[in-house]
Amino acid sequence: MRIFNKNLRLQDITIMYFTALAALMVILVASYQAPNNAVEVSSLKPNPSRLLPPLPMPFRVPLDPRGELQLAWNVSYTNQEIYMELRVAELRHGVVLGMSDRGELTNADLLVLWDSGTQSYFGDAWSDSKGHVSLDSQQDYDLIEAKQKAEGYYLLFKRPFSTCDPRDYVIEEGTVHIIYGFLDKPLASLEKLNLSEIRTGVQRVLMLRPDTPPPTLPPDVQMLDVVAPNVSIPNQETTYWCYIHNLPENLPKNHIVMYESVITPGNEAIVHHIEVFECSPDIPAVPGYSGSCDDKMKPKKLNFCRHVLAAWAMGAEAFYYPPDAGLAMGGPGSSRFLRLEVHYHNPLLISGRRDSSGIRLYYTPSLRRYDAGIMELGLVYTPVMAIPPKQHTFYLSGYCTSKCTQTALPSGGIYVFASQLHTHLAGRGVRTILVRGGKELEVVQEDQHFSTHYQTIRVLRKMVNILPGDVLITKCTYNTEDRSEPTVGGFGIMEEMCVNYIHYYPRTQLELCKSHVDQGYLQKYFSFINRFHGNDQCVCGEVSVTEQFSQLEWDEFTGEVLDSLFNTAPISMHCNQSTASLFPGDWDKQPIPAVTSVLKKPQYTCKRGTLRTN
Repeated sequence: MRIFNKNLRLQDITIMYFTALAALMVILVASYQAPNNAVEVSSLKPNPSRLLPPLPMPFRVPLDPRGELQLAWNVSYTNQEIYMELRVAELRHGVVLGMSDRGELTNADLLVLWDSGTQSYFGDAWSDSKGHVSLDSQQDYDLIEAKQKAEGYYLLFKRPFSTCDPRDYVIEEGTVHIIYGFLDKPLASLEKLNLSEIRTGVQRVLMLRPDTPPPTLPPDVQMLDVVAPNVSIPNQETTYWCYIHNLPENLPKNHIVMYESVITPGNEAIVHHIEVFECSPDIPAVPGYSGSCDDKMKPKKLNFCRHVLAAWAMGAEAFYYPPDAGLAMGGPGSSRFLRLEVHYHNPLLISGRRDSSGIRLYYTPSLRRYDAGIMELGLVYTPVMAIPPKQHTFYLSGYCTSKCTQTALPSGGIYVFASQLHTHLAGRGVRTILVRGGKELEVVQEDQHFSTHYQTIRVLRKMVNILPGDVLITKCTYNTEDRSEPTVGGFGIMEEMCVNYIHYYPRTQLELCKSHVDQGYLQKYFSFINRFHGNDQCVCGEVSVTEQFSQLEWDEFTGEVLDSLFNTAPISMHCNQSTASLFPGDWDKQPIPAVTSVLKKPQYTCKRGTLRTN
């Protein structure tokens, strides 16, 4: 075989040589992804054509436990963009900020500020399945300003909700898991960075917030601080601290119209979330207590303090009630005992910190037109609802049926203005949807990046009107890949819940609208699965449901049949009044509500960033 043609001219050989050399250089440059794909920070010049963000930035959260990083942001729904400002108290050799599905360092959407030893660069990047970082060919983070100030180094930038880059995270309603990291040495190239080799952490925030201005408080508003006095924060990673607060005796009825957090200065990065619960009015007295919520010696009556009054999580702003409604506090039929629960997240095991954080309630004796109410939707806390082990994704749904809403709601219905989603550790997503006439009408609340470590009351962007005869379906997503035994429903942290506490007005007697699978059909399931696996000695009905689940032989077939049972078998409805008794009617063996038309998921406008080629 002849490689060269003897008729080739020297000129042809020269052209071929330089063409091959040029191609090789393109390949080498492309594989290197040099910083010319990023912004050289020192060369950044003010650009009058750049639109400055809506100021001030109303939302902010400390990212790390020491408060060295603070993120602030504002949202432009018109442009479908988020403006962000990152403050670095002490900039060493750079920082990493990013988003991923559940806070993983792998397959994350990143922005990186780094120095090579001679120059500083800012760029849009991503991490692969092993945590290795690469600069993105499409730059979707637009750096507006980089400036050193007395209190730290500031980066001001923006990014669309959604881009056309498949490596980019889509910012949507619900929890966003923010990851961060510190660079302690220069990087000759960004490709030498692996996130597993630097100091990193995760923070959770609600990035998309309602853009309506807060209402004006009445002139006679009063304040009540529900705080745990002078707590010595334990030097352990996670602590739930409980404190019983006594309201004044014979407190007349007032309306809570707003509340906000009260955080002891210096503890902003450790106080993770706070809740205030009203105790049951049926309990005449609750003993004083200030200590761990997990302490086995705590008063048992604390378990009767479960009615949510207020909930705050790190990064949340003040919560306002609609102008026509307020949450009743005091007066006949209420309790004068409140339980405060503060979650301390102290991964650095900092010791010696004292804390008196809590919730500040704003209330008025001038009652508004409507009492606000709180209603539980979803699944009843019972082991008859279970999740098989080793499941990447498993769904459970709870129903508030048309029969219940027809029975319990007034003719004009109710208006839902906020909600609090809730699961335990296996929960990954929660969605409540309104169904009318068999058609999915609108999403009441949804969080497909849900974390049990970040639960707060979330104001809806618009109120949802629930009418008599409507159906509410709450669907939860679970992951039990790390579990070898089935996970049953219940109150324990290793058991599961699927709940949406909706906040609405006018208040009705409907306190709880939840369901569970009919127990007779569940027993048929146990009998069938045991026979299928050759176990004729079924103990169905002789032992608890939890034991029956644990004794099953769990394989793919067992899980698929359970999923089919939950989606087809009749349900038992808990259509409960505030007295905990059922509304009159037959609530057993109810058919699962039929849905004939489903909503399409809304799509954000896809905006491309700056496309660069190397």
